[in-house]
Amino acid sequence: MTLVALYSPDWASRPRPDTVVLLLHGFGSNERDLPGIVAQLGVDAPMASLRAPLELGEGAYAWFPLDQELDIAREPVEDATNIVWQWVDENVDPETKLIVVGFSQGGCMATQLLRTRPERIADTVILSGFVLDGPQPADARLAEERPAVFWGRGTADTVIPPSLVAAASARLDALTALTVRIYEGLPHSVNDQELADVKAHLARH
Repeated sequence: MTLVALYSPDWASRPRPDTVVLLLHGFGSNERDLPGIVAQLGVDAPMASLRAPLELGEGAYAWFPLDQELDIAREPVEDATNIVWQWVDENVDPETKLIVVGFSQGGCMATQLLRTRPERIADTVILSGFVLDGPQPADARLAEERPAVFWGRGTADTVIPPSLVAAASARLDALTALTVRIYEGLPHSVNDQELADVKAHLARH
């Protein structure tokens, strides 16, 4: 499967950059949702925003199915992870590292990329996201190497249940050098302060 992607204007003119920014949108959105934040991240790198493969209708897409309780089956998540890696292998130079920014369900996908092929990841940014429960292929390596991860979420986020927040916190604490930022009154969204904190995080790493 070939994923649809939206590219920054310099994508074609910089075929072998050191890093690229990879954007992964949330459930029910599409590839046009996140590119507007890139200018605030302070990263001089080409950008690709991927459209998730599962079509929901009326311009909405998902990386894997979700029910109202946000129960998550492993196989669809791992299938989606493989689809993203297929796109990366076909479109990104093998020596180029990824700065992966994922919102909500896309945040889960960002952690999946890190937990499967961490050698390709320069940094991981999770915005209002969560983590797949259970082990993944590179977890032991991550626990030893402790790569940098940014995780931001709001106190008024009623979409991601507390159980998923707690599970993500435990998993990320165990596997990464985690930077957590919590924003008072922020719903299931992103604000300027969070983007400023992401910019500072990326500048440090």
